[in-house]
Amino acid sequence: MTIINFFCAAVLASCPLLFGTLGEVLTEKSGNMNLGVEGMMYIGAAAGLGGAYYYEKAVSSPVAAVSVIIALVCAFVFASLGALIYSVITITFRANQNVTGLALTIFGVGLGNFAGEAMGNAAGGYVFVSNVTKNAFNAPLFPSLSNLPVVGKMLFSYNFLVYLSILLTVALALFMNHTRHGLNLRAVGENPAAADAAGINVMRSKYLSTVIGGGITGLGGLYIVMNSANGVGGVWVHNCVSGYGWLSVALVIFAMWNPWRSMLCAFIFGALSVMRLYIPLGIPDQIYIIFPYIATVIVLIAVSLRKKRENQPPSSLGLAYFREER
Repeated sequence: MTIINFFCAAVLASCPLLFGTLGEVLTEKSGNMNLGVEGMMYIGAAAGLGGAYYYEKAVSSPVAAVSVIIALVCAFVFASLGALIYSVITITFRANQNVTGLALTIFGVGLGNFAGEAMGNAAGGYVFVSNVTKNAFNAPLFPSLSNLPVVGKMLFSYNFLVYLSILLTVALALFMNHTRHGLNLRAVGENPAAADAAGINVMRSKYLSTVIGGGITGLGGLYIVMNSANGVGGVWVHNCVSGYGWLSVALVIFAMWNPWRSMLCAFIFGALSVMRLYIPLGIPDQIYIIFPYIATVIVLIAVSLRKKRENQPPSSLGLAYFREER
């Protein structure tokens, strides 16, 4: 039973990492390296919680489905706006992508924490959503199937965001490998000059992938603030994202820019983050907590040693495209 509980906890812990990783995979496939994932997660978390909270204040009897939709839309849109700022600076004005991404992280972390604290102060101490919204985000999507022995708990006991992240994984893999627009996007990331010469709108591809990818990472922030294994979901906590964005950036490399591998890699890191609760090794909790970060360093070293082309990033990743040099 402990193994089953550990598996389920790992799946739940992997969900925000998967959202962040998928969003960054989509972004980097266009040749843009957005290191602002942490900031966009904070923006998505604060915007999603705020959207649901103010909706509940505006009505006497909040409807769970409406609250969920508002939270999802707010998280996606506001995180996308952060990615849009990054896009304008790096794609239109061709600024350094690394510096801009780091600036977006600083901006997003500050803005998210400021907004969360401001909402809390206005609410009289801290901001939280009602049990109606909290249950909608945390309840199993398939309650009847979740009662099945073993299989029910392992496959059907999760909230809807877990299944949404899996659907996004499938959709992104199919898009990039089996659609014309997806193949065009990959061409832009590999050689924007050749793609431009072939009639592909490089600027539009970069903008769309970066902005939509930013919105997807914002859903990871929403998951962190609304879903919690210890029952404290739906409440703003200062510095709640706490490094998940940076882990997502590392997981993109671990997954070798592949959506399918992203799901497996997110699960592994999710398992490492909750291992201390299910597999006691007799070591301090602080050592357990840094396991995912130790694994990140090991993974980055291991991936960098691989020389296969399919394991390498898009050729134009991090480089500004100057059309006049084509």
